[in-house]
Amino acid sequence: MASPAGDLPTQACPLPQSKAPADDPELQSRRRRRCCCICFLVTLGMLLLLGVTLLALFLTVLHVRDPSTHLLSSRIVGVAPSLTQPNFTLLITASVHNPNPASFAFASGTTGLWYRGTHVGDAQVDPGSIPSKGDTVVELEMTVFTAGFTANMTQLFEDIEAGSLPLDANARIPGRVAVFGVFKINVVAYSDCHVVVGFPDMGIRGQDCRDHAKL
Repeated sequence: MASPAGDLPTQACPLPQSKAPADDPELQSRRRRRCCCICFLVTLGMLLLLGVTLLALFLTVLHVRDPSTHLLSSRIVGVAPSLTQPNFTLLITASVHNPNPASFAFASGTTGLWYRGTHVGDAQVDPGSIPSKGDTVVELEMTVFTAGFTANMTQLFEDIEAGSLPLDANARIPGRVAVFGVFKINVVAYSDCHVVVGFPDMGIRGQDCRDHAKL
């Protein structure tokens, strides 16, 4: 007679699943690749954000806006001796407005004066600075050549009888715009003015100035 134990079904014992050791080279390689991908994406995002910020900064802060010039007064302050005709010195006072959110430091510039197309004067603009979104008063001494006025005596007498002299002046002033003391941009400021000066009081009776700046 067979033993009861022989009729019991045999059950196979499950084998334990093997686990990859923590120091598996393939696993470590995958982790390194994952970390590199994350670092690359973070760096790329920061660079894109920095690029957008710099672009916005350039379009708003670093975009140079044109200054504006307003002549305040002019008066004769001296006479310069000459072998042919005496020249005289004209003191011109002007107000310059800087609309940019950055200060403007300018070097020595030049100014010319014309009477009905004839060159009649020159002046040097001393170095200085204009604060951000601020104004400054500039004074310059211009040497006026009387020979240029007497080239057309008929027209000169007509202007004197009318009590006004139409003049044209232009200026070229190189300088730098400084933003936050970090960004410095070379800028050249230009000013072209048509001015009507009273005679003999030398007062400014009318003016039309067009100013612009170039990088």
